[in-house]
Amino acid sequence: MSRIQHRFAELKAAGRTALIPFITAGDPHPDVTVPTMHALVEGGADLIELGVPFSDPMADGPVIQYASERALKHHVSLHDVLAMVRQFREQDSATPVILMGYLNPVEIMGYEAFAREAAAAGVDGLLTVDMPPEEAQELTAALRASALDPIFLLAPTTDRVRVERICQLASGFVYYVSLKGITGAGHLDTDEVAARLEVIRGATALPVGVGFGIKDGESAARVAAVADAVIVGSAVVNRMAALQEEPGKIPQTLADFMGELRRAMDQRP
Repeated sequence: MSRIQHRFAELKAAGRTALIPFITAGDPHPDVTVPTMHALVEGGADLIELGVPFSDPMADGPVIQYASERALKHHVSLHDVLAMVRQFREQDSATPVILMGYLNPVEIMGYEAFAREAAAAGVDGLLTVDMPPEEAQELTAALRASALDPIFLLAPTTDRVRVERICQLASGFVYYVSLKGITGAGHLDTDEVAARLEVIRGATALPVGVGFGIKDGESAARVAAVADAVIVGSAVVNRMAALQEEPGKIPQTLADFMGELRRAMDQRP
């Protein structure tokens, strides 16, 4: 059982929904990333999505685009991101870490080499935003050979046939994008999300995480009522951006924010 599977099994047994924050590695400075990861866990995060900085993050809105820009000013590479995960593992061997980003850096490293190095560093899964499932067999095989979970996105526009195809390739969990458009955009319709999750659960027994549009405790609690995981990105990165000139305050600020979300999720009816 992978770390991701084990964590979701623990949460299911406890009747809790997973809280998964996203941060971009190296934002606003490489020295901040690992302390922030630990602070997220201390605040209540169950898994961590760690963004790999990329120069053209086409699926992301301005908030996360600027986070990549801040990280790239420090020349943070995929190798640097793996080193950060390795450092995180020196103190935390339990919290699953999923790398999230774009295909180009992984292709440059090579699928098999990436999978081996990521697994050795302590990575648990990979989500590549721009890898369509129809072309993912080679990458998925390399990930599975190193016991890494390939994680895929499902959109509001994904039809039932394609949902089934994607879920057959995925492991760990699947990520449902609750809104059409880029990260940080739109208004969350929980009833619509719940209806879509019924369709997805008809195609897979994997946990389903929901992201995009979750900004605070109230929206996190509403999503927690219908999903297996609440994924929070732009709201986290916004708080980091506000403190980029005072990076020492970032870990505690995000720990406090995780605590706010965690309490709202756990206190939902």
